[in-house]
Amino acid sequence: MVSARTGEVIESIGDLLAELGGVSPDRVRLRPAAGRATVADVVRLHRKSRRLFELVDGTLVEKPMGAKESFLAMRLGKLISNYSDAHGDLGMLLGPDGMVRLMEKLVRIPDVSFTLWSRVPGRTVPAEAVPDLAPDLAVEVLSESNTPAEMERKLKEYFLSEVQLVWFVDPKNRTVTAYTSPDDATTLSAKDTLTGGGLLPGFAVKVADLFAQLPADAPAPKAAKPKPAKKPKKRT
Repeated sequence: MVSARTGEVIESIGDLLAELGGVSPDRVRLRPAAGRATVADVVRLHRKSRRLFELVDGTLVEKPMGAKESFLAMRLGKLISNYSDAHGDLGMLLGPDGMVRLMEKLVRIPDVSFTLWSRVPGRTVPAEAVPDLAPDLAVEVLSESNTPAEMERKLKEYFLSEVQLVWFVDPKNRTVTAYTSPDDATTLSAKDTLTGGGLLPGFAVKVADLFAQLPADAPAPKAAKPKPAKKPKKRT
């Protein structure tokens, strides 16, 4: 198998995992074999098992999703939907299972995506389960299983596909990083406000409000104190 991204030969499982961004092997499905999966396999597995798999260079990689990630995706989606409706229905909003085909053998599933109607053929929702259409805004809610290398790869793919704006929402650190290119980013914390920039002018949400209903992180457990060693009994 040859990497579509680097052109290098992938000879081992280790090579494959590194190419995918150092993801856990538990997230990689090997049936169909790596490099041979198709968009049809992505759709079939979702319909059969309700599990979400992205297609990366023809390899199926499961997309993790938990309660926190789903909550934040739905909350942001609601805010974007309200904004769009208030400004005359600006575009198409897809949620955490909205698949998009960005390139050949590449299907990504942003937790939220927004595409201006002016870029959607016929200004109607595509009939295909996986439309061949890159969104204008892609939102990724980070989970504990996402690696920095995986997200860096996703970021580059989005902008190569002409996505205008990418938000990485980090529940653990309660931050949002807004990218207008792979090298141009602003990280926002509780004291800041997330805005829609030139894509969604006037859209604004306080970062603190976005995470307000998440539970506080549990304190790290205290390390148990070692028990003192028993003194050996004296022989009589």
